[in-house]
Amino acid sequence: MSFQAYLNTIEQKTGKTPDDLRTLARERGWTQGAALAPNIKPMAIVAALKDELGLGHGHAMAVVALLKEHRKEGDA
Repeated sequence: MSFQAYLNTIEQKTGKTPDDLRTLARERGWTQGAALAPNIKPMAIVAALKDELGLGHGHAMAVVALLKEHRKEGDA
């Protein structure tokens, strides 16, 4: 599955676009600029996304990669 396919599935399941997810992360204090905030552990984000949005582990990890800017929309 491509990274973009993960993002598409997340949007279909939750209605949240990558920009929506970035906004959510900023509002929650998970990010600072284009990186995770120093006190934020990736697995804390994963747990919140699983609990609140019903994402599976792989899809939640894709969001973390998006927030860390390791991957971007359109990546294969």
